[in-house]
Amino acid sequence: MQQVNPDNYQQQLAEKLSLLQDEFQALSLPDVAVFESPPIHYRMRAEFRIWHEQGSAHFAMNRPSEKTPYIIDEFPVGSALMNKLMPQLLNAINATPRLSRRLFSAEFLTTMSGDALITLIYHKSLDEEWEVAAKQLQEKLGVPVIGRSRKQKRVLERDYVTEALQVSGREYRYQQVESGFTQPNAAVNEKMLTWASSHAGDCGGDLLELYCGNGNFTCVLAQQFDRVLATEISKLSVRSAEHNLGVNGVDNVTIVRMSSEEFTEALNGVRPFRRLREIDLSSYQFSTIFVDPPRAGLDDATVALAQRFDNIIYISCNPTTLKTNLESITQTHRIEHFAVFDQFPYTHHLECGVFLKKIISTSEHLEK
Repeated sequence: MQQVNPDNYQQQLAEKLSLLQDEFQALSLPDVAVFESPPIHYRMRAEFRIWHEQGSAHFAMNRPSEKTPYIIDEFPVGSALMNKLMPQLLNAINATPRLSRRLFSAEFLTTMSGDALITLIYHKSLDEEWEVAAKQLQEKLGVPVIGRSRKQKRVLERDYVTEALQVSGREYRYQQVESGFTQPNAAVNEKMLTWASSHAGDCGGDLLELYCGNGNFTCVLAQQFDRVLATEISKLSVRSAEHNLGVNGVDNVTIVRMSSEEFTEALNGVRPFRRLREIDLSSYQFSTIFVDPPRAGLDDATVALAQRFDNIIYISCNPTTLKTNLESITQTHRIEHFAVFDQFPYTHHLECGVFLKKIISTSEHLEK
């Protein structure tokens, strides 16, 4: 686990910013907006090994270069609620052989709004006796418990939490499913949503969003556009996104379960897709594309697709692949705004946000 010292937070962030400025020097970035994280209790979800030693179970983690995990007694990066639940869970496990036997790991999913969910993962099948003990644990802790083992998932109450985020004076509520992707640093997520929404405000027209996930950005950005067409490949994420759109009263979004590569082929007319048979792509007046890709960044075809839009909003979890993509995108677009979001303090990771506008040549301007 990284060394967590709130007294050194500003220094570690400054060092990361300096490295990023050096890496992006050739792109002549505008002034970089910096969005800090709380120095402790910022991580909403975490997974721990359960290490059995001398008849007791302990929380443990693995260092990248070591096979044997090390026992942890505190987890200051975890949310305050997570830290409250951790010793309570451990005491209950150690007092209940039915819960501790062959327990391999424990996952916590918490929210800033005070909701929590615990998943216990085993190297054994889960029977009725386990369920009785787990229900007693759930009642004692006051939070839902899930059991998992190979090809088995036992949900005692529910398999999600509900988060409430504040963005530009409005509350957005999100269902976050236990096995789905969510932004781990909720406080920084609020800042990312606010930043993206503020720069989308003057774009107008319609929005294309790739990699929409559970609708984290979709619900907020939809307020700034006439219509939104969003794509996502994960069935679980699509279901969560549709739920979250409904909960937040967003009715101008259509979600298609497709990869960005497939959607690029559809827009280019390479081949038809049955999943788009009821959608008239030609009816959309797209002004803006929003992308939040995985660490690998955008593939070449999606970069070329993005370059067709007047406005690009790009959220990146990997500055290295972002830089590679921007080297191509800035041939057609100008970087108007650049931001960094410290999602993972005390690590080398930085999340970035970029807003780009298309460069209009003299001939294009005359045609307009």
